[in-house]
Amino acid sequence: MAAGRDRVVQLLRQLQHVQCRCPAHSHSYSQAPEQVPVKSTDYAFQMTCSNVRYGPGVTKEVGMDLQNMGIRKVCVMTDKKLAKLPPLQVVLNSLVKNGVQYQLYDNVRVEPTDKSFKDAITFARSHDFDGYVAVGGGSVIDTCKAANLYACSPDADFLDYVNAPIGKGKPVTVTVKPLIAVPTTAGTGSETTGVAIFDYEKIKTKTGIASRAIRPHLGIVDPLHTLHMPTRLAANSGFDVLCHALESYTAIPFNKRSPCPTNPINRPAYQGSNPISDIWAKYALQIAAKYLSRAIRNADDLEARSSMHLASVCAGIGFGNAGVHLCHGMSYPISGLVKTYRAKDYDVAHSLVPHGLSVVLTSPAVFNFTGPMCPERHLEAAEILGADIRNAKLQDAGLILAETLRKFLFDVDVDDGLSAVGYTKGDIPALVKGTLPQERVTKLAPRPQSEEELSALFEASMKLY
Repeated sequence: MAAGRDRVVQLLRQLQHVQCRCPAHSHSYSQAPEQVPVKSTDYAFQMTCSNVRYGPGVTKEVGMDLQNMGIRKVCVMTDKKLAKLPPLQVVLNSLVKNGVQYQLYDNVRVEPTDKSFKDAITFARSHDFDGYVAVGGGSVIDTCKAANLYACSPDADFLDYVNAPIGKGKPVTVTVKPLIAVPTTAGTGSETTGVAIFDYEKIKTKTGIASRAIRPHLGIVDPLHTLHMPTRLAANSGFDVLCHALESYTAIPFNKRSPCPTNPINRPAYQGSNPISDIWAKYALQIAAKYLSRAIRNADDLEARSSMHLASVCAGIGFGNAGVHLCHGMSYPISGLVKTYRAKDYDVAHSLVPHGLSVVLTSPAVFNFTGPMCPERHLEAAEILGADIRNAKLQDAGLILAETLRKFLFDVDVDDGLSAVGYTKGDIPALVKGTLPQERVTKLAPRPQSEEELSALFEASMKLY
């Protein structure tokens, strides 16, 4: 018995002389910060996404969701055309049934501008809303994100949160109200992201606000709403899905992006390609390859339209964390400098190059240009879209993807290049000038580009076929 006690005492004395090097338990181990060498590129990526609920007829649950969150007065945002269509009525019926008060704002502009954003912000600031519901495509959802943000930040100047170098690019530190997005198109993926895009009329190009803090609280993805999309709206929305997937998959890897943030709040939403975004991008591309043509050709094809609605969500999760690059960066001045082009199937009073169309028109030239930097990924994308790559050479990867896209676009009746939407070679300097401020996305391209190379890309996009 005494021998046992002596053994215990001996063990305790030995433990006193053993230094635990764990900072949480040791008093002798220095807890001074480790000297970590400063990195010029990032070393981490962060996945962020809205909650998403998918299913036919699921819109009827929106009133219950708001009630469950204790929200009693909401701002419902939509546009003039959607205000007359069933998706909005389903939402309003659900709000009334569940005792949720609402104010309707139906003055959202298709392809919003800084002015239309400010009008929506003024409306939001003039009411004491405790939640928001956006019913529409990307224009509506993005406008609602901005209105929510600035209503919760009443002293902010409009350019405070707008992406640099056009705006100040300040991080969002305020807490926004819950926003439920009900997408009615199958393209932007805005229900999953913290991005809000608009035309900045002063310089005639697109820019936006990008922060994880403004992403919707919930995306209600109801494929029945896509049956109300006319043919060219379905096409142009689908082209956005296609380019979201292709660009995020071929973007510069996250650990090659610079600068490395000194604080995680400064890590951008668009971080570069990463293993998780890659999964979503490839899956979206597979769905688009199988169903986009069908969704365009037959408005009653519920399987195809539903699948493209899901593809939009998947691509949104992918690019919402990886980012897009040249197709989108070049698209912003294409939309912003529009002259007289009026897109078919868009019931608007202003000239308009729809976002998805403005993005896809440069895609053959862009991927031919970026192909040499990550040829395996370009070939993989081409194969998903139907190309036979069994005897393909890596040095031909960009050209093979470009030709695959060109054939696909011809088959679904896409306008024959930038010249078909009103641009000439004389417009190229202005288009390049409008692309240069889009560093938030153009720097994610796997291949850097000079002004001369951007000019060549626009020139190559004047005609597709």
